[in-house]
Amino acid sequence: MGFRSIQHILPSSVIDMAGTSIKQALPTQNVEQISPFLLLHHFGPFQVEAGQDPFDVAPHPHRGFEPVTFLYQGGIRHKDSRGNEGHLEEGDVQWMTAGRGIIHSERASKKFLNTGGTMEGIQLWINLPQNQKMRSPRYQNLKKDSIPQWEDKDGHVRVNIVAGTWKGTPGPAQTQTPILALQIELDQGYSTEVEIPHTYNAMAYVVKGTLTSSNGFDYEAGTLLHYATDGTSVEVRAKSNSSILFLAGAPIDEPLAQWGPYVMNTQTEILEAMRDYQMGKMGFYID
Repeated sequence: MGFRSIQHILPSSVIDMAGTSIKQALPTQNVEQISPFLLLHHFGPFQVEAGQDPFDVAPHPHRGFEPVTFLYQGGIRHKDSRGNEGHLEEGDVQWMTAGRGIIHSERASKKFLNTGGTMEGIQLWINLPQNQKMRSPRYQNLKKDSIPQWEDKDGHVRVNIVAGTWKGTPGPAQTQTPILALQIELDQGYSTEVEIPHTYNAMAYVVKGTLTSSNGFDYEAGTLLHYATDGTSVEVRAKSNSSILFLAGAPIDEPLAQWGPYVMNTQTEILEAMRDYQMGKMGFYID
């Protein structure tokens, strides 16, 4: 089997979230999920003056999935009801397993508020299988220096290995299902091939620049490419200097029930999550 073909081309739409415009590449009207991936939001790049916070997310609960934040520029402070606190800077990744329930808040870090600058990142939601939805929550603060980077011999292709294994090197994120998460930087005219098991779903989000294909089609920043399962590798080729978030994973073939910040298997479990949050069973957030 050779290169996979593109099954869906999904331009992101602009949505309003608490007064801030962000790009939503997943879900769309035509594609609700690319299992195990449920949601991809791209915030920024925002030019922010000192003292302003474009990313002040009030405390809120999650259950049944993994919210992951890739920070490209800026600074974010995370705090949650399990006592975890993390400070993300450019290149850091936050991998949170909500499990049976956690309450957290994200906002600009004190350092970023003091200086201002550019804020940009991606939030990704990854589903958990039924037997992991009520596991203990976990927080992973993956600093840039802990994420291995692979380069081709001339430095024109650079790959940060966040999760899974690339060229024999494992990424630091501990995942609950098989996941490959790569941040790929390509100089103009260069390409790379990503090998993946034929059963995995795969997608590539163009963070910046333009990708091109062998048939002459171009894909601008803000586009999500969903690949068919008709091959064992994907080729990404840059028409201009480009940044891509490449994701692949074993699909979860189970019923899905979702409401707001809860992702479960049945509507009854959604109602139980709402009840447990109101009863304080997901802990208490103290700032």
